[in-house]
Amino acid sequence: MSAGEAGFDYIIERERGLRRDLSARRMTMIAIGGAIGTGLFLGSGFAIGLAGPGVLVSYVIGALIALLLMGCLAEMTVAHPTSGSFGAYAEHYIGPLTGYLVRYAYWTGNVLAVGTEVTAIALYMHFWFPSLPGWLSIVGFSALLIAVNARSVNVFGAVEYWFSAIKVTAIVLFIVLASFIVLRASGAQAGAGGAVAAVGFNNYTAYGGFLPKGVWGVWVAVIIAIFSYFSVEMIAVAAGEAAQPEVAVSRAFRSTVFRLILFYLLTLALVLAIVPWTAAGIEESPFVKVMRALGVPGAAGIFNFVILVAALSAMNSQLYITTRMMFSLSRAGHAPRRFGTLSRRGVPVQALLLSSLGIAFAAVLSVVSPKSAYILMVSISAFGTMFAWLMIFITHYRFRRERSRTGAAPLRFRMSGYPATTLLGAALMAAILLTTAFTDAFRMTLVFGLPFLGVLTATYWIRHRRGARSSGTGVA
Repeated sequence: MSAGEAGFDYIIERERGLRRDLSARRMTMIAIGGAIGTGLFLGSGFAIGLAGPGVLVSYVIGALIALLLMGCLAEMTVAHPTSGSFGAYAEHYIGPLTGYLVRYAYWTGNVLAVGTEVTAIALYMHFWFPSLPGWLSIVGFSALLIAVNARSVNVFGAVEYWFSAIKVTAIVLFIVLASFIVLRASGAQAGAGGAVAAVGFNNYTAYGGFLPKGVWGVWVAVIIAIFSYFSVEMIAVAAGEAAQPEVAVSRAFRSTVFRLILFYLLTLALVLAIVPWTAAGIEESPFVKVMRALGVPGAAGIFNFVILVAALSAMNSQLYITTRMMFSLSRAGHAPRRFGTLSRRGVPVQALLLSSLGIAFAAVLSVVSPKSAYILMVSISAFGTMFAWLMIFITHYRFRRERSRTGAAPLRFRMSGYPATTLLGAALMAAILLTTAFTDAFRMTLVFGLPFLGVLTATYWIRHRRGARSSGTGVA
């Protein structure tokens, strides 16, 4: 065992107590389900509006980054399975301050991301109940999911598995139905001598060309694409409660990202072929618009239900991941000790309740600014996960250098193409973060994020100095 591995054993021991009840099958479905939420079903409408049909390129770039990230994360997670995950890795391989910043930024971003999902839930409920106050939907569904997470990790895993199964089944059925409609329309168009049809691949160029908003529009839409792939990193956090973490993480890497790429690119390609990109927006899911355009009886309502389940699933995942990140912070002495305590069923309930703050924020926003609440929540919440993704690449670079320096044993899972792939991922994430400063919709990402990092850094050093004066250690 290398010095690095031996040193990390302390962190694993520090976070002990969570129950390892998640099977590899559930872990894979949880990772898929966490990333299929409002980013695909609702946020994709905004992305289409930014880039037009060129949004397909945006999602390819986002998929590449997600693939690189999963490779780096899977390698570190197989070596060190723990709920603190990439926050704990940053602490060990870069420094305590970095681990503190990564975990708090990620926790805050996901607490707010819970708000984006629950805000979207309010929008979906308006499909059936136009006069229903948004805050009422938010409170009702939030209470249900908090109860699920408070019960046990096994109950969470079971609920999330079936949520994800419903989403995956619905997407497959959508792909089959929409493919049939598009191919039939394309055949009819060819038989009519190439006359322009309402449905078909001609929609890719019929409204200003494939890149109506130019290359810049495509690049800006990558921000939404990245947001859509958020939560693929959840598999690394859940590894701390997996029955067989090595098997689960390796299997998830091989299947999750590729399935997500298939789902995202195929569904978006079909949406663009059926509904003109100029009709995209966030007041209603583009998928519901497609089903309405196809004229399938009751299909729009059924698919709206599926999208509602997708949002609930993503929200359920985010509540889980924020709870474990706060648990890790508490066990590291960076948050009050009560957030590191476990219930009789092995759940950090106090950390769960604290992590539900984003729900209250979303409820207030849904009353104050119901039309702009979703995009505002996305732009603010995106910073924490974007920063965490950037630091995962940097941590992986340090992880590999440390193992090379100490002559550690061969890794059981290796990221291909290191260091080029790791550095490419870091460069792309840094460029995307910088891009947010030059867009109206996402300017709040850095306006909120950079001062927030400054506050976190100051807080860390104040607490560190107080702890050093009082006992020579950090304070809890």
